[in-house]
Amino acid sequence: MLQVTGILKQKFAEQVVTDKFRKREFTLTIDAKSSYPQIVIFQLANDKCRLIESFQPGDELSVSFNIKGREWKSPSGEIKYFTSLDAWKIERTSAGEAPMESPMPSMSDLPQEDYKDDLPF
Repeated sequence: MLQVTGILKQKFAEQVVTDKFRKREFTLTIDAKSSYPQIVIFQLANDKCRLIESFQPGDELSVSFNIKGREWKSPSGEIKYFTSLDAWKIERTSAGEAPMESPMPSMSDLPQEDYKDDLPF
C-alpha cells in the first residue's frame, strides 16, 4: 500500500470509458509549501468514483493508492506505456489542528519517591 498526503487541487467529472469501466480523476498538490510543489493526478475507478465527493479544493487529504501500469500497441505498431495511480481510500487529515503538547514535568513537579539520582558521578 502506498500513501501520500497533499492538498486537493481539482476534481474532474466522472468519465464512462466502457459499459464496465468508469473513472474519475483528481489532482493533489504534494509538498505545497516547498519551492517545487508536485501536482499529481490520481484516478478513482467504478464504485470508488464517489470517494472524492465530500472533499473540496483546498482540503488536506491522505490518499491510499496502488500503482498500475500497462503496455499498449497502437494500430501502427508503436508500443506505449501507461502508468496510473489508482486511489482506493481518501481521508481528510487533521493537519489544521494544532498538535496537543504535554509539557515536560520539572524536577520539582515530581513526587520525591519518583525521583532517584542514579547518576554515577
